Amino acid sequence: MDHHVSLANEPQTIAQPHPFDPLSKAEILRAVAILRAAPGLSGLLRFVSAALREPNKAALAAGNPPREIFMILIDLTERLAYEAIISLNAGSLVSLTPKPGIQPGIVLEEFILCENAVKADPGWQSALARRGITDLDKAIVDPWSAGAYGDEKFPQCRLAQALTWIRGSADDVGYGRPVEGLITYVDLIDMKVVEVIDEGDTPLPPLTGNYTAQSVGPLRSDLKPLDIIQSDGPSFTIDGYHVSWQKWQMRIGFTPREGLVLHEVGYLEDGVLRPIMHRASLSEMQVPYGDPSVTHNKKNVFDVGEYGMGRMTNSLVLGCDCLGVIQYFDAHMLTMAGEVETLKNAICLHEEDAGVMWKHTDWRSNHTEVRRSRRLVVSFFATVGNYDYGFYWYFYQNGDIQMEVKLTGCLSVGALPPGVAPSHGAMVAPQLYAPIHQHFFSFRLDMDIDGAGNSLYEVDTIADPEDAANPYAGCYRPVYTQLTSEAQAARDTNPDTGRTWMIVNPNRLNAVGRPTAYKLIPGADTVKPFAHPSSSLIKRAGFIAHSLWATHYQPAELFVADDYINQNPAPHGIDQWIKRDHSLDNTDIVLWYTLGAHHIPRPEDWPVMPVAHCSFTLKPAGFFNQNPAMDLPPPTPRHSCCD
Repeated sequence: MDHHVSLANEPQTIAQPHPFDPLSKAEILRAVAILRAAPGLSGLLRFVSAALREPNKAALAAGNPPREIFMILIDLTERLAYEAIISLNAGSLVSLTPKPGIQPGIVLEEFILCENAVKADPGWQSALARRGITDLDKAIVDPWSAGAYGDEKFPQCRLAQALTWIRGSADDVGYGRPVEGLITYVDLIDMKVVEVIDEGDTPLPPLTGNYTAQSVGPLRSDLKPLDIIQSDGPSFTIDGYHVSWQKWQMRIGFTPREGLVLHEVGYLEDGVLRPIMHRASLSEMQVPYGDPSVTHNKKNVFDVGEYGMGRMTNSLVLGCDCLGVIQYFDAHMLTMAGEVETLKNAICLHEEDAGVMWKHTDWRSNHTEVRRSRRLVVSFFATVGNYDYGFYWYFYQNGDIQMEVKLTGCLSVGALPPGVAPSHGAMVAPQLYAPIHQHFFSFRLDMDIDGAGNSLYEVDTIADPEDAANPYAGCYRPVYTQLTSEAQAARDTNPDTGRTWMIVNPNRLNAVGRPTAYKLIPGADTVKPFAHPSSSLIKRAGFIAHSLWATHYQPAELFVADDYINQNPAPHGIDQWIKRDHSLDNTDIVLWYTLGAHHIPRPEDWPVMPVAHCSFTLKPAGFFNQNPAMDLPPPTPRHSCCD
């Protein structure tokens, strides 16, 4: 088999789904019908999302937990959001709760309706005419979240701030000619423009951003095919949404807000499945821009909570996004109208070569032993307006788990008059600049190292003092500091001390008498926010103030910023949760790790930026008694070197 092979898109329908199986199309439609028949709602509803209401750990332990759906909707007549819980077992509405004063995240279909509303507005049309732009068919409008800055004119409205670009053709990436200084605020309930801000007379940049294969000029012709051959098929097996690969086992999940979710991740050793993580997912994203100009100073988006990463997920393309023998999983999404859209190939699962796992050459006998590494890849890609994000979970044969975020797509750009240089960004094309910005990704890691009784340690390396015990002044050692409470566990990376964190199970000892453990290792790219503590950004995105947080397991705490962050000026997020200061000693610990990418743009990032990477790794640290990859078979030579 080669990279043009895919396995079934979705597991066969299971009569009795596992408690963590994603919702089926039939289940969502059944829930919509139950909700439409419920008293107390008008007939004019806008559905925001439908997700599995996952059973908590106590319900799982008790056995046979109820299968329920959690739905968010807006009654347009009342201009009021509701939460609904529907029991699929009983076929009934469990609860319907009004949520006054909150705004759910923007629905994908609202993007299209918002663009139509803007284009129909006379004020917006006049702003373009004033700039000499008459062909409105070439205009594209992207709705951005409105945020919460304390100067809102329409706090009662469900808002989006819409920005405008002029597109040259279908071959144009679309963002090369921004209409600088034009911001259009739209009420997403009535789909009416409530304000047009029109400042400045900056001309359109002269060039568009052509990026298709047909438009960029002669293509390279010296690339030979590179095929991934798996003649005997893949090494993984799939049973519904359960995945087995080598000694790894896990379950695949998906939600409209988080996208890919991993459940019950464990490693099989001597016939016993040892738990490592109960649940892992992207909890929130924050992308703050550092440009004070009117078009850009309110670009601080929460891509998970304000839009929904699952709803923005791509249908992956065989041979392009993934290579090898691919297992795809589809995802079913509730639409604004209460219908179901099936997103084909939402999740990609495959295995790939990962270089050398271990090697040693006995220089006396010249005997060499080498083993190659292979990894299982579980991934998805999402497009949020101009940017594209790939999220890749890697599982290695030596017990390592790595999360890598891949950032690509198109920069969010601004226009400048000829001869003017930006102060808060970089020129990427004539009269076109990209503001400086950052990307923060917060991952919720419900750790379960050999069970729920875990403790957390911070590990720093320090130099020994220059004394008689250190005669050559070159000694150094690790220092282990237990973080015993939630407030104490708000921590930052420190490259000066090589800081890592260990999650240990004090109730289970390894062969050398130490607690079994995994350690969290930050990636090379770590960054702090530059916004001041008094900023609305830090008040709303408190989680970006620290790299690591840890909390005692609370089943309702899934989203590090807040359940509802859209237009929320005072969210109740993790910086508020830790004030209760629960103990983290030998208990059920959830880690929240935030990794950041700091982006000072370059011309090489235009018109579509090459992939940038940021990552973290969970590595066994006494979880095993020795290298667990010692039992890998020697590689079989398949190809010779070129002559």
